[in-house]
Amino acid sequence: MSEKREFRCVIAGGGPAGMMCGFLLARAGVPVAVCEKHPDFNRDFRGDTIHPSTFDIMYELGLLEEFLQQPHDEITELTAVINGEEIPIANFSSLPTHCKFVGLMPQWDFLNFVAAHAKKLPNFHLLMETAATGLIEENGVVKGLRATSPQGELELRADLVIAADGRHSTLRDAAKMKVKEFGAAIDVLWMRLTRSEKDPAQTFGFFKNGKMFVALNRRTYWQCAMVIPKGGYPAVQAAGIADFQQSIADIAPTFTERAGELKDWSQVSLLSVRINRLERWAREGLQCIGDAAHAMSPAGGVGINLAIQDAVATANLLAEKLRTGPVKLSDLDAIQARREWPTKLIQAMQVFVHKRINGVPTPPQTHAPLPLRLLRRFPYLRRYPARFVGMGPRPEHIATKAVG
Repeated sequence: MSEKREFRCVIAGGGPAGMMCGFLLARAGVPVAVCEKHPDFNRDFRGDTIHPSTFDIMYELGLLEEFLQQPHDEITELTAVINGEEIPIANFSSLPTHCKFVGLMPQWDFLNFVAAHAKKLPNFHLLMETAATGLIEENGVVKGLRATSPQGELELRADLVIAADGRHSTLRDAAKMKVKEFGAAIDVLWMRLTRSEKDPAQTFGFFKNGKMFVALNRRTYWQCAMVIPKGGYPAVQAAGIADFQQSIADIAPTFTERAGELKDWSQVSLLSVRINRLERWAREGLQCIGDAAHAMSPAGGVGINLAIQDAVATANLLAEKLRTGPVKLSDLDAIQARREWPTKLIQAMQVFVHKRINGVPTPPQTHAPLPLRLLRRFPYLRRYPARFVGMGPRPEHIATKAVG
């Protein structure tokens, strides 16, 4: 026998999109439940970037000062190392934002911060260890979702279900929504390497003959990523850990000695990269946001930013209507109309980059590409990639008002 509960809105997925959307809707007076299938938010090698546009959202919510007290690192400039030559790529110091840097914060700290403030609201309900398993439909209209929890089966009925359950969305599949795949050419291997106080502070991207290695400064360690060809991990493993250590040394000589810290493959995590987008983000009674609507590559670290922008737009467009009852399909389609073109633009950029930097060796290059040489010669040009990465196209702002 399933336990039945009712809300105005039920959200599947307690990641950045789902948690932020739930918080904003509850703050605006909408009774909302967020279902998170895990018992906590502690999972390694998730996206940890907090973009200037997200810091602005925290400012608009009156939470920025407290948020900045959370442990985090600040990136004011992105630097590429092309065949051993350092080239500054983006400088965030001129952005028209309250925080002129990209923050690095463990995603569990970000989610715990948002959840802690959301829990103060009487309209917010966080259901941990509650996994969405399917939809409740009546006459083709979504009326809620089914879920499992330690207490048993749940029927969570709602005027709107929001699928924020990631790139492998259970609810998106249950709704038989059509996905366009754009063929990511890469996968990414994540790992940690030690960091000393003598190391430079900036975050690096190392590029050499079609290969790429990224090192993110996490103060006490480097969070590193190696780009490999799509589906190439078995071949990398077959070549052996020593060969992998040498490939790191070849691309990023700074890390030659530390590559030896990788003793076996248990220290390496595979991210299977996908770039896709729903043809239509909504059905009557169901809205997809974040990775459930558009899976992103880690290129540029913009996936989290897009997910949060989706959440803000969703709350802005739907909160007032959800306070009083169901929303129309046309109301839901307005979210896609607002958020789709920024998504298309960023995904097109990611596909463009992957075709050129995909882990497949290319002939040695004697010069950096012309656009990068221009960034080195004309520093003011670095504000444009900084704006694209730090704010993204069409940044959202809080339009909902706190109720109660």
